[in-house]
Amino acid sequence: MSALTPNSSLVYRQVYQRDNQQQQWSGGSCLLLQRSKGFIWVGNHKRIAKRDVRVVANLWPDLSRPTSVDMEPINDSDHLDQILLRAQELSQPILIDWMAAWCRKCIYLKPKLEKLSADFDTKLKFYYVDVNKVPQALVKRGNISKMPTIQLWKDGEIKSEVIGGHKAWLVIEEVREMINKFI
Repeated sequence: MSALTPNSSLVYRQVYQRDNQQQQWSGGSCLLLQRSKGFIWVGNHKRIAKRDVRVVANLWPDLSRPTSVDMEPINDSDHLDQILLRAQELSQPILIDWMAAWCRKCIYLKPKLEKLSADFDTKLKFYYVDVNKVPQALVKRGNISKMPTIQLWKDGEIKSEVIGGHKAWLVIEEVREMINKFI
């Protein structure tokens, strides 16, 4: 048996050795596995007993799930009330990104939140509010003082929030933890 791929980012494999419980990873741009008389050769580097190898391949993305889901805008307090009522009927939390069109971090964070929304597509709905385009009563209702602010609402009230004034990947991880806490 041989397996060859031109791009190691498409295929990865883990080699587990039962004897010393070490994990070894193969890097590089090409992965070649060859079986010969009970042993597997990984490239020209190492001969490993067949019973100690597990190959995991992920060649194609899951096309049945979206990679990104557009966040819906909230335009005023009445719209927010309708969204909260619908969320209560479905007993689902919602996530609101309070942002501004002039805020660089807000603009940079929005597509990352849309990618994150694909992970929680059926469990949670993502919305955004541009604080410069809505009545200030709505902004006060959200108790917004800094942007971007990402809030999780459940049962018609704010349960948790993340104020995103730091690196986007940290904000996304904090938002993911916040979501997992309430789902």
